[in-house]
Amino acid sequence: QVQLVESGGGLVQPGGSLRLSCAASGSIVSITSMGWYRQAPEKQRELVAFITSGGITNYADFVKGRFTISRTNVKNTVYLQMNSLKAEDTAVYYCNAFIELPTRPSRYVGYWGQGTQVTVSS
Repeated sequence: QVQLVESGGGLVQPGGSLRLSCAASGSIVSITSMGWYRQAPEKQRELVAFITSGGITNYADFVKGRFTISRTNVKNTVYLQMNSLKAEDTAVYYCNAFIELPTRPSRYVGYWGQGTQVTVSS
């Protein structure tokens, strides 16, 4: 069983910063991509940023210039450095990964973490 564990959420004032972490563990052959999504109450889950195994990154327009995604292969960990946080960034942030499982033939499955709450408020 693959597990994604997020950490780093919390309460921060507008303009502040947080760093989210997500570590993947379990029966993993490889990880194609890892990223972050967020979901505010009564809203659809939306992509924040992702990074591929080759280091290609993509960001939602509403976080460009403020958030930075990075990854370390040793721990299969992805980070999201969030700066200049705004009230509208308040949401549950979910880690996502597309993982190759040790099966034959290979299977790629998307996994979700349980989420970490980010609240931006004065």
